[in-house]
Amino acid sequence: MRKFISGNLNYSSWSIRPLLAVRKAGLGIEEEILPLDFPETTARLKEISPTAKVPLLIWDDLMIWESLAITEFVAELAGPGVIWPKDTARRAIARAVSSEMHAGFAAIRSACSMDIRGRTPAPEMTPALEADIARLQAMWSTLRETYGGNTQEPGPFLFGAWSAADAFYMPVVTRFRTFGLPLTGAAADYAAAVLEDPDFRRLEAEAAAEPWWIKYGPEGRSAGLLKPAG
Repeated sequence: MRKFISGNLNYSSWSIRPLLAVRKAGLGIEEEILPLDFPETTARLKEISPTAKVPLLIWDDLMIWESLAITEFVAELAGPGVIWPKDTARRAIARAVSSEMHAGFAAIRSACSMDIRGRTPAPEMTPALEADIARLQAMWSTLRETYGGNTQEPGPFLFGAWSAADAFYMPVVTRFRTFGLPLTGAAADYAAAVLEDPDFRRLEAEAAAEPWWIKYGPEGRSAGLLKPAG
């Protein structure tokens, strides 16, 4: 069995980062969604995942349960230039900024939960949130200006052609759109390119079609099923 198991595509940023890498790798991996916070799917995750969390990649007898590890695994199988930039320097920086996303930006994660299909008023602009936005604005602009013009790997993304770095920042781009957060210049151009990418458009349509909702309240997170239209 070769299967990638994710949470809701609309909400699970941890899932869709490696999912984009899995799809770009073109390895014929089956996909399955386990909607978060339902008793039956929570029980199934406890049965199949060492951490009882998503994402999870099952590759024959091997289980890989962490997003960066899944991304690196499929990158090795896909070959040079498919998941990470071919150029050594660009590849190193792409890994560095992906790790920064993986471990940081707590304020924007907390204040602006991912909801691809949602549109929500901007939260209170705390110093921590403002600092995260400023770092993302500066990072995206600098990477596009410094590395995006690579003529050997052309494209509109952080390192020219698409790379795993764009998979790791795609959920953040959607947060800027969902909450109407400010971006200017090269950073705004980059965000627009991500939202126009055919692979994102496919994911966006899948997220819009999902029948589940997740809400956050004083008592924590809750989930349920959307009512059928009409």
